[in-house]
Formats: sequence, C-alpha cells, structure tokens
Amino acid sequence: MAEPVQRETPASLSPWRPLRIPLFRDLLIADLVSDIGTFMQTVAAAWLMTTLTTSSVYIALIQTASALPFFLLALPAGAIGDIFDRRKLILSTEIWMFGIAAVLAVVTFTGGMTPWLLLFLTLALSLGDAIESPTWRAIFPELVKKEDLTPALALNGIEFNLARAVGPGLAGIIVAVTGVAAAFLLDAVSFLGVIFVIFRWKRPARKSKLPTETLRGASWAGVRYVRYSPNIRTLLVRSGIVIFFASAFWALLPAVAKGLSKSALGYGFLLGFFGAGAVLGAVVLQRVRSKFSKEIMVSVATTVFGGILLSTAVLHNLAILCALMLFGGGAWTVFMSLFNTMIQNLAPDWVRARVLAAYLFVFQGSVAIGSALWGYAAERAGLRFALLFSGMGICASLLLQFPFRLPNTAIDLSAWNHWGKPNMFAEPAPDVGPVLVTVKYVIDLAKAPDFLKVIYQYQRIRRRDGATRWGIFYDTGTPSVYLETFMVDAWVEHQRQHDRFTVADHELEKRVMSFAVEPIVVKHYIYAKKMKVS
Repeated sequence: MAEPVQRETPASLSPWRPLRIPLFRDLLIADLVSDIGTFMQTVAAAWLMTTLTTSSVYIALIQTASALPFFLLALPAGAIGDIFDRRKLILSTEIWMFGIAAVLAVVTFTGGMTPWLLLFLTLALSLGDAIESPTWRAIFPELVKKEDLTPALALNGIEFNLARAVGPGLAGIIVAVTGVAAAFLLDAVSFLGVIFVIFRWKRPARKSKLPTETLRGASWAGVRYVRYSPNIRTLLVRSGIVIFFASAFWALLPAVAKGLSKSALGYGFLLGFFGAGAVLGAVVLQRVRSKFSKEIMVSVATTVFGGILLSTAVLHNLAILCALMLFGGGAWTVFMSLFNTMIQNLAPDWVRARVLAAYLFVFQGSVAIGSALWGYAAERAGLRFALLFSGMGICASLLLQFPFRLPNTAIDLSAWNHWGKPNMFAEPAPDVGPVLVTVKYVIDLAKAPDFLKVIYQYQRIRRRDGATRWGIFYDTGTPSVYLETFMVDAWVEHQRQHDRFTVADHELEKRVMSFAVEPIVVKHYIYAKKMKVS
C-alpha cells in the first residue's frame, strides 16, 4: 500500500521553494531585469513629459496611455492566451516590445520627441504588455507544482517590487547623468533575457479531442464565466474601486516630485523607497498571512495606503515623504498580492487567462479612467485637492467589506467529468446546434422548496460553463416531477461543458441529487432545421 501523501500547511510553504525549479528561476531572474527596465522606462517617460509640457493633463495621460490597452484588449488577450500556444504568444509580444522600446530610444536620441509621439509610443509599448499579461500570469501553474503555486506567486510579487525599488532610483540617476534616451535604450536591452529564456522553453504540446475554440466563442465563454461566478465578481468590485482612487497616486506623483525637486532624482527616490517598502511588505505578508484573515489584512493595507495619499497631499518635505513611501509600498504589496493569489485560486486552467484578463481589465480600466480624471481634477482644483479627495475615497472603500465579503478560495477546481456518453443513433457534428438538454427529477414533494432553492444555485454552474438558457419546470399532472432544461449553442460546446465541471461543483451537484427519489433521466435534443423539399 502506498504511503499517504503528507499535505503541507500554508505556513510551511516558503516563498523560496520554487527557486529549485531551473525554468522558473531563470524566468524570474530574466523578468526581474525586464521589469527594472520597464520601471526605468516609466520614470523616464513621465519625467520626459514634464520637460516637454507643463500641462498636468499630459503628464497624467502617460498613465492613461500605459493602462488603456489593458482596458481595451484584456478580454481578447485572455481568450488568445487560453486557445493558442502560450509560449509562442509570450515570445511574439516580447519581440514586439523590444522593437517599440528601441524606436523610443532612437527618436529620443535624435531629438524628435513630442508629447503626442511620446503618448503614442507609450501606448504601443503597453499594447504588447496588455496582450501578454493574462498569458504570463496563466503559465505559473505550468512552471511549478500545485503546492508551489502560492509561494511562486509570492516570489513573483517580490521580484516585481524589487524591480520597483531598483528601477525608479536607477532611472533617476541615469536620466540625471546621461539623459532620458539612455534609460529608454536600457529598457530595450532588458527584454532580451526574457526572449532568450522563453525561446529555450520546451513547452509540452497540449492536445484536445475537441476542436479549438474560436476567438469570439472563447471571449464570450470568459465573459460568461465571470458573470456567473459571484466570488470572482466580488474580487473585481473590491479591487476596481480601490484602484480607481489609488490611481491618483501613480498619475500625480511625477507632478508632486517636480514641485519638491527640480531633478529626476527626487521622483526616482520616491518610487525607490516605495519599491523597497513593497519588498518588505511581501516578506512580512508571508509571515502574517496564517495569523490574520484576508479581510483584516486587506483592510489594514487599504487604510495605510489611504493615509499615504493624504500625507502626500499635505506634506512638502521630500525626506519625510520618502520615509512614508516605505509604508505605502508595503501596504500596496499586501493588497495586490492577496488579490492576485485569490483570483488565481478561483480560476480553473481552461479559463484562467480569461479570468485574469477580466481582472486586468478592471485593474487597468480603473487606472486609465482614474488617471485621466485625477489629472483633470488636479488641473482644475490643484494637486492637493485631487490627492486629498482620492485618499478619503480609499478610506471610505473599507465599507465594501460589508456587502462584498472576500470569498473562500480553498476550493478544488480540478476537472470532474463523470457523465457517461449519451445514447445516440449517430455522433452529431461538432458545430450542429443549438442543443437542448433535459434532466428529469422525481423528488419528495414535501422537500420541493428546498430542492428549488438548491437547483437555482445549480443554474449558475450550468450557465457559467456554457448554457445560454436555463429553466426548471414542474409536471402539472405529477407535481413531484421536475424537468430542468438548458440550451447550449453547439454540440461541441456541450462537450466542453462536461470538461469544465469541477470537483467543487460536484458538492453542489450531490445536494441536487440528494432530493431525487428515483434515478434522474437525461435527454439531449438537437435543433431540427427545416429541410428543403425538391
């Protein structure tokens, strides 16, 4: 008899464990270099805009240009990441971003940069990142074992925030000493490491017996999954509102730094201390996450970050603000790490990139809209008013925990395809449809109210996994007989519906089945098109 598998507790999962995996380690190091280059480019672009124009709107639009592609392309990008080879997609987008970064450096070197051209090239650079991001996050379960996923995500957060700590300060020094163009050139070079590691990755080919989903169908499937997943919607609402108010920090910090220091070093120091705090926050999070609930940690982090925004509005001392940035970076990391982990744990593999795309859509949409609005508010009413109002908004968002409690993420999302093959006189073609499925239940009439309560909960799973219509009907002749019906667009989509059912869903299915006093009867019907008569 095989020995039982020993399950490790969350506290025993060190964030350093996944570094034992060569591919993950190499990719993490290459991504660290790339992210440092990205933060250098962000700082350099924001600072360059302050030298090209004095308009707060133009300065804030740098953040909008960076976030807008995520808002517009998130859902298609998620569908692409789920239906195409993820390795090839990441490789293509990295090459695109390398090319745009090189153009940005050359144009700046030659002195041909204008505010609108800077916005356009920033938008083009972000375009590649927007297409890649859902896929990048979705490959983590392929790089590490399931038990190493949480520490791998923590390591990714530490890497990102280490880059945030190093990149801005390094950019400030480089811009002050050699100019903005040098920072852009180093950003272009930073993409080469990731390109090399991804090019060498021998990703196993994934084959399916079913035809590949179309881009349109996959996109709608992702939208449908999020719509009928209340836990995911809760995370989107909570994060979106906080990030909308927090976007004022990122959009207006260059203007704040410009008022405190005439050199780019001041802006670099502010972001550098913020990044250092973010690294410390990631380490502290690993130590305290088993001691406090997610709700408490999110509330504390939200309160601290709101306080940092208020402090940025009223304090005018660079040294004091740099010290406060340590706490702001720590709070931001706690908030983002918790939400990133929760959204990963609520998304099964078949739709993971699409769920992450929806998360990025809300995140970057909040940043894009918020940055433009806070820039406009600063232009009309002043920096202090915009920062004070956004800080109060973040603090007020604490009230969201009452109508939108954070969900439980300790669920098993592995596939549970236990349905037998239906009796058919011929196997239907994959694209025929719509398909009508009926499920007949005979229940104890005294338990009908409880049955209906549970079956209406079960409706959410049917719709989430592919059903376009759903209904439950009772027999007027025999009230104890109920007929569940749902419709799917095509036969192949109904087959995918079977593959999308999870172990966690099985628990609710067992509750539905517990009401049946006789074996259920399932039938499948395919829409009969009118035949031409010769």
